[in-house]
Amino acid sequence: MTNIEISYEQSQAEQQAPEQWVRTTLERILALLGEDECEIGVSFVSDDTIRALNMTYRGLDESTDILSFASGDDDLPFFADDDGLRYLGDLAISLDALKRNALSFSVGVEEELVRLLIHGALHLLGADHQSNDADEPMLIRQEALLAQVRGSER
Repeated sequence: MTNIEISYEQSQAEQQAPEQWVRTTLERILALLGEDECEIGVSFVSDDTIRALNMTYRGLDESTDILSFASGDDDLPFFADDDGLRYLGDLAISLDALKRNALSFSVGVEEELVRLLIHGALHLLGADHQSNDADEPMLIRQEALLAQVRGSER
């Protein structure tokens, strides 16, 4: 069982990232990562909100596409809720940045959203990268997972 809490800063944002589609896609991603007994939160926000979050939590006064807030780190175990589900943490995704990324990388918005969900899930599970270079091990794994998720949709 996976519990996914999805929220939208603006009600019209659900049209760009439909709740059921996000839930199904994230369940597929988590299953591929061997995490089918967990809890995660996803918030779709504006550029202004993600910029404020980035400044507050990372000291960077700039917008970004996704922020991951893991519930545990190397020294602390993940929190388990009353149902025994492992709480992985929360993701904040800027739909404005998502659209810019899709245009910049010449991919569909849906594909880019899958990529961001994978990226965030990997961060919640402790993966990291030093740059956004395509040869980063985490980003190589991200793209391999993207191919698996896209292949399983057919």
